[in-house]
Amino acid sequence: MTIAVVCDILGGGNNGTSIAAGGLIDAMRARGHNVRVVCCDTDKMGKEGYYVLPARRFGPFDEFVKKTGVSLAKPEKRMLEVALQGADVVHCMLPFALSAAAVRIAAKLGIPVTAGFHCQAENFTNYIGLAVCAPLNDYVYYRFYRKVYAYAACVHYPSQMIRMLFERKTSATRGEVISNGVENEIVPHKCSKPEYCKDAFVILSIGRYAREKRHGVLIRAAGKSKYKDKIQLIIAGEGALEKRYRALSGKYGLRPPILGFMQRSELNAALGYADLYVHPADIELEGIACLEAVRSGRTIVVSDSPKSAAGALVSDGRGLFKAGNADSLARRIDYWIEHGEELESSDRYYASCGKVRDRNECMDDMEKMFLRAACLEK
Repeated sequence: MTIAVVCDILGGGNNGTSIAAGGLIDAMRARGHNVRVVCCDTDKMGKEGYYVLPARRFGPFDEFVKKTGVSLAKPEKRMLEVALQGADVVHCMLPFALSAAAVRIAAKLGIPVTAGFHCQAENFTNYIGLAVCAPLNDYVYYRFYRKVYAYAACVHYPSQMIRMLFERKTSATRGEVISNGVENEIVPHKCSKPEYCKDAFVILSIGRYAREKRHGVLIRAAGKSKYKDKIQLIIAGEGALEKRYRALSGKYGLRPPILGFMQRSELNAALGYADLYVHPADIELEGIACLEAVRSGRTIVVSDSPKSAAGALVSDGRGLFKAGNADSLARRIDYWIEHGEELESSDRYYASCGKVRDRNECMDDMEKMFLRAACLEK
């Protein structure tokens, strides 16, 4: 089967969408399918199977877009026609201009379309400071639906939460809930702490340094903790807010946090020696980093935001804090610091249930979805 994957954001794995796209492409190729990739990543130029478009320009907003750490492709009709011609199915990763153009071309060529849901409206409106504006978010969801998802033979939703939210705001879709999955090499494990934090209570968080990820809430919560002197924060990621996070940590007199992008091996090690994993995001489609923590056997504490799917992963109320509330999170952190035996028991619980979202199984489901869309499987 020939699958054309249309993805604005492929990149180097610095965000959830690029990680999901890379995992999907590798998985389908490993299963013997011919995968064509339409993107705007210049490092893919000349590589077999890649169709590289120029990045879109946004005039005075170029610098702003650059700070988000992503690039969006300029839809060029002729290149898209070449990339899509003869494909059995076209899979769009994001509901932006590139995918909208691909949907129109696929319709003319008679090729079925599937579409992944990897962007909440709030991911977009948050960058202009209007994430709490419900009418604007509803309008963005409506545009997503009218431009891409209304025409999909099947919509891939990474979580039931986002399917329910989107269909409540727009209309029922032909969709399937399939996790993006967790790599097989991530297994329950513990390892020794590095020398610099041997005497510390290590709190790990993973994600882009973006407003909706709310790492500032975690820093403030650590600063409000009764045990702030023994807390070591590790916030693995990158983005425009790094300087602000360092300054905020200094304001609260915390140990200097470990910030910056981590390679897979470094993340696996941190998941092994962290005492607690905290996911403070208000907006989260699935929360792969949170799934990885669960799979590693780490107790998790997450926001109770109704727009975050991560809340469905916690075992009980001890794993939830009031969204955006540093005092609430500080109480949860103090609880786990003070109840070491319960923390160990909780780690064992999470280690026992983390394998339910194995990436290979999830990619099997994605393959079946493509086959059904292409009418190759009844």
